[in-house]
Amino acid sequence: MSTPKERVIIRGGRVIDPANAVDDTLNVCLAGGRVVSVGHCPDGFQADLELDATGLVVCPGLIDLAARPGEPGLEHKATIASETRAAAAAGITTLCCMPDTRPTLDTAAVVNLVKERASLAGKVKVLPIGALTRGLNGKDLSDMSALKQAGCLAVSNAYAAVINPLVLRRALEYAASYDLLVILRPEDPHLANQGCVHEGAIATRLGLPGIPHAAETVAVAQVLALIEDTGVRVHFSQISSGRAVQMIRVARTQGIRVTADVAAHQLQWTDACVEDFDPLYHLRPPLRTEADRLALCQGVQEGVIAAICSAHQPHEPDAKRDTFPATEPGIAALETLLPLTLDQVTRGSLDIMTALAALTSQPARILGLESGHLSPGAPADLCLFDPAATWTVNAETWHSQGRNTPYWGCCLQGRVRYTLIDGCLVGNWTGIHTQR
Repeated sequence: MSTPKERVIIRGGRVIDPANAVDDTLNVCLAGGRVVSVGHCPDGFQADLELDATGLVVCPGLIDLAARPGEPGLEHKATIASETRAAAAAGITTLCCMPDTRPTLDTAAVVNLVKERASLAGKVKVLPIGALTRGLNGKDLSDMSALKQAGCLAVSNAYAAVINPLVLRRALEYAASYDLLVILRPEDPHLANQGCVHEGAIATRLGLPGIPHAAETVAVAQVLALIEDTGVRVHFSQISSGRAVQMIRVARTQGIRVTADVAAHQLQWTDACVEDFDPLYHLRPPLRTEADRLALCQGVQEGVIAAICSAHQPHEPDAKRDTFPATEPGIAALETLLPLTLDQVTRGSLDIMTALAALTSQPARILGLESGHLSPGAPADLCLFDPAATWTVNAETWHSQGRNTPYWGCCLQGRVRYTLIDGCLVGNWTGIHTQR
């Protein structure tokens, strides 16, 4: 493993830096954990480590806005060590940890515990997202001042709803007073009504309880109204419907401070995937229609949806061994984040610059990070991947403790070769086999 003090030169790669509109074959020089130059190396620059990036794309490290590493409290599903190892293998350099851990990330002590465990793992940067309410109970506000002092850049109530609009307004006002970003998964629990798939023809035919579009759009409308009253910065996590995309589009044209992301798998699949009652497609929010999928892709291409996340939620095997409604929703998705996003480029739904911006510069802007670009002086967080390499998802190539992915045994295109964090080469790359 290299060290941040080493000087590194990356030669001959296709550098794509969306924040600076760069797409060219260039050299990249790193030193002291920072980017020194892109293009010509400074006079007298001598590298301690050289990486041949011929045939590779060199871009800022990926930033994942929504992941659940399991720890603390759910180590039977995954640990910070296992999931940061998977993130490094996937080119992710910054991982946002959602607050629905056990105990909840509602105190500085638990936040510091996550940061300490991440530091000991020595892989990627982990950003704990603080709880909006104590224990995510939707009633009592957390100590946001202490959470911010502990290093939280944002607060969220994860999948738990804040049912009382007055409580939600007070929470947004409190967050605004500390300039904390509020990350919300918009879903009205009464309209969702314990559904497990999209409410539509397929749900009716299969006899499965459905979640209508309105469960999302009603929640979005409520929050948009409260943003205007409170002036808070809100980010909608894992938007799933075309109607919500349109609402966010209109809100942004009106100057409302709102951003949104979408899970990579929502750009790939529709509710048709649940036809065989495969619990690996039991997700929250649910997969919706082809029209919704196309609207989500268009939303990303237009910038209405700023970021693409993994929505990573690893599970132990037993969590998916039951009747469809009784299984736990979620997918292990860190290592498919880049390949699925690149597949949208292959399909023509996204251009490469927009796709990588949604994984790098845009998430950084949402969080207010100094990373996400390759300007001189920026943190030397980089991802080097082979867009033509194919690989099979199996025990030899998979790093996450969770194996709840429909892609097990499938061949994907786009493979990370190197990940650098603060100029330090991380990951065990000797075990990666690619085919060109």
